[in-house]
This record gives sequence, C-alpha cells and structure tokens, in this order.
Amino acid sequence: MFWQQLLNGVALGSTYALIALGYTMVYGIITLINFAHGEIFMAGAFTGLCLVSYFKTNIFVAILAAMVVCMILGVVMEFIAYRPLRRSSRLSALISAIGVSIFLSSLALMIFGADAKGFPDTSFPVRLIRVGSAEISTLQLLIIGISALLMLALQFIVQKTKIGKAMRATSEDYNTAALMGINVNRIISFTFAIGSALAAAGGVLVGVLFNAVSFNMGLMAGLKAFAAAVLGGIGSIPGAMLGGLLLGISEVFGVAIGYSSYRDAIAFAILVLVLLIRPTGLLGKKIVKKV
Repeated sequence: MFWQQLLNGVALGSTYALIALGYTMVYGIITLINFAHGEIFMAGAFTGLCLVSYFKTNIFVAILAAMVVCMILGVVMEFIAYRPLRRSSRLSALISAIGVSIFLSSLALMIFGADAKGFPDTSFPVRLIRVGSAEISTLQLLIIGISALLMLALQFIVQKTKIGKAMRATSEDYNTAALMGINVNRIISFTFAIGSALAAAGGVLVGVLFNAVSFNMGLMAGLKAFAAAVLGGIGSIPGAMLGGLLLGISEVFGVAIGYSSYRDAIAFAILVLVLLIRPTGLLGKKIVKKV
C-alpha cells in the first residue's frame, strides 16, 4: 500500500514540479509572480487534446507541439503584458498577470465550452506493471520519465550552457548584466519560453492522466504549483522540483488515509507549516532586493 501510493504521488508531483519550474524561473529572473502561468498549462493541455483528437497524432508529437505553441504564447504574453510594466510597480505587473489569466481562461471557455473534454482511449495504451507489492501503469512511467527528462534538460541548460550562464547573471542583477553586454530582454523572453514549454508538457500529461481538460483546469493546478515553488524556495530550480514532488506525495497519501475532501487544502496546509519554520522554503535563500 505504501509503495503504491508513493508511486502515485511521484507521478502527480512530477506534473506539479513541471508547472512550478515556470513560476520559480520567472521569479528568479524578474521577481514577478506570473499568475497567468496556470493558463499556459491549460493551453498546452488543449493543444495536445486537439492534436490527438482531430489530427490523430501520437502523444509524444502532441507534447512537443504543445510545448512549441506555448513557448510562442509565453513570449507573446511577456512582450505585451509584462515588458511595458517592467519599470512600474509590482502591483501593476501583478494586476496585468491576473488580467492575462482571466483573458486566457475566458477565451478557452468561448472556444471549447464549459464541459470537460477527454483524450481518446487510444491516445496512449495503458498497461499495469507489477513492481514488488505495487503496480505502476505505463502512463505513470511516461509521466515520471518525461518529467525527469525535462527537469534534467533544464538543469543542463541553466548550469552548462552560455545562455544558462546569462540567465544566472540576469537573476543576480539584470541592470549589471545589461552593462556586461547581456541582452536582458532576450534572456527574459527565453525564460518565459522555457517555463511555458514545461507547463505545456505538464498540461498534456495531466490531461491524459485524469482524462479531463477544461477551461478552468489551470486555476487550482497553478495555485498548487505556486505553493510547490514557494515550499521548495521561490527562485530555486531544485527547490521547485522538490516542492512539487512533496506536494504530490502528500496529497496522494492524504487521500489514501481518507481525507479526499481536503486534498486541495493539504498542499496549502503543508506550505503554511513549512514557511512557519523556514520562511525562505526548503532550498530557498534570502533574496536581495533588486534596484
């Protein structure tokens, strides 16, 4: 029973981690909480659903295409809604983010309707594999494998590439980074693109896992992913991964012991308890205010 629920929690937590990475990357670069990130997740799910349902693509092509579409959407969103307000107050940027969130969810409601849509049964063959006393489905293996691959790719980009070095420099102080010859606008756009791509992959995986895609699916998923980012330490990439996994595992175990009605509250209760003990999150550091 324990190992079974642990596997279920890791699969769910992997999707939270993918979304949380977008929050923590954007905050690490420009100290902005992108509350429209959940709607990027929703847009990725709908993109994957349309490709699988109407164009009969396989799930891997759908995930890649959804990532590309949401990368473009993330860059456009940053250019239109956030870049003009970069020198404005934090409140202005926050209101803009909320406005983008409402606009995207309302647009999805107009296009796809209020009813949840499901992926075709043939979108991914699901088989059960016994591992000791637990059973894991091929779908859970897909989710864990793709999530791990994307997280490792992100870590490689940030730590080992030239643009990753520029991202780290920009996160320290983008004014100084600009003086050193770094194109800050390009780095910020790239950060939004990568974060949006990860959220899109998470959206398709969640849509297949729960077989439900709806216009408001990004609201609660986005809030939980934000909680995961804060729990792990906002601005920390390993922290977002750890926070997502912990929330997913905690939620699944909470449901398993009979608190299914409180599954959404469990994540935020854990967040509050951890922040009371460690305000910067599990792997977070004290943030120096950028001027």
